[in-house]
Amino acid sequence: MGKVAIENIETGMVLAGDVHDRSGRMLLGAGAELTQKHLIIFRTWGVLEADIAGHGSDEAAAQIPADVDPLELAAAEQALAPLFRHTNRDHPAIIELMQLAALRKIQHGTV
Repeated sequence: MGKVAIENIETGMVLAGDVHDRSGRMLLGAGAELTQKHLIIFRTWGVLEADIAGHGSDEAAAQIPADVDPLELAAAEQALAPLFRHTNRDHPAIIELMQLAALRKIQHGTV
């Protein structure tokens, strides 16, 4: 599961988690298949993203270019670890940021 911006959500997708408006009121429960009406309601109530089934860390791994050596990527992440020591390394945003930083480090040849 993974957070997807409302602009990228399509009808037929399935919610992996409940959707709440800005005040915390539940609009739609997990497991619901989204319709156009749901998307209109989300936009009306200011929902910016939703947890969608099938989106998440598996997709992040798929975004790594094929020409990147996994050992080199691991070395780059290890070198960057001190910069991320005060963060929650399990948070999806931090995982993504760490991966982008490691890829950039590899591309610039600073590993």
